[in-house]
Amino acid sequence: MNKLLIINADDYGLTDAVAQGILRAHRDGAVTSTSVLAVGPAVRRTAAWLADEPELGTGAHLALVGEDPPVLTSREIPTLVTDDGRFPLTWRAFLARAVAGRVDPDDMEREFEAQLEKLTDECGLQLTHLDTHQHLHLWPSVARVVLALALRWNIGAVRLPTSHAHGPKGAGIRLLSRRLRARIRAAGLAAPEDYGGLDEAGDLTLPRFVRTLEQLAGSAAASIEINCHPGEAGDSARARYAWNYSWGGELAALTSPELADTIGRHGFRTGSYADLSVS
Repeated sequence: MNKLLIINADDYGLTDAVAQGILRAHRDGAVTSTSVLAVGPAVRRTAAWLADEPELGTGAHLALVGEDPPVLTSREIPTLVTDDGRFPLTWRAFLARAVAGRVDPDDMEREFEAQLEKLTDECGLQLTHLDTHQHLHLWPSVARVVLALALRWNIGAVRLPTSHAHGPKGAGIRLLSRRLRARIRAAGLAAPEDYGGLDEAGDLTLPRFVRTLEQLAGSAAASIEINCHPGEAGDSARARYAWNYSWGGELAALTSPELADTIGRHGFRTGSYADLSVS
């Protein structure tokens, strides 16, 4: 059987232009799945647009970091927020707090549950999978909460990020990924067997996207996810986010004939997390 290829666009709901870019990358390009950011400023407005895209898989992009505020108040989740009531900006800042024992797993559970309720009850979404902003569920204490919520909410799949990079950072990510894989399997949940997008985050323009596909095509894995970050160029809200991601460049790659030809040449079977089976 041909490898299943899931091309998942993260951060749906971050801005109108990001949501529009993801939808165009699905309608006119290679995107088969998206992860919706409950804390995104545009999520309520743009979630309704997903009703017109029944073939686009939709998951939750759970957040404990970033520029946007949590769903719950700082009084409800005191260990997750800084003195100004906001999330830490980066995974590094979050992990520093977690390693120091300053993050309560119950606070994580309450905030993630509130994000899931917002996406399902308020926005009316049917969720195929869970993942996390900046891949925080690679960290064991976050993973435990995410997997417990997947089981409680009957969401059958979770992202399994990894790195193919050389050096200490790549090796550390692969170690965490192997441990996360074991936890996912023990919980009876599904995950793609191989993955790309972490090393290339924000820079999956066409040459790099093609190289990533070529590399993963040689994997023995039966299922692969590549996560990406498309958006319409010229987004007026871009200045709020200091990531310097090539949203327009990734959209151009995802809608290019060359990328479609590469997918076809390797015989990938494209789909969403709903097409995964438990290994």
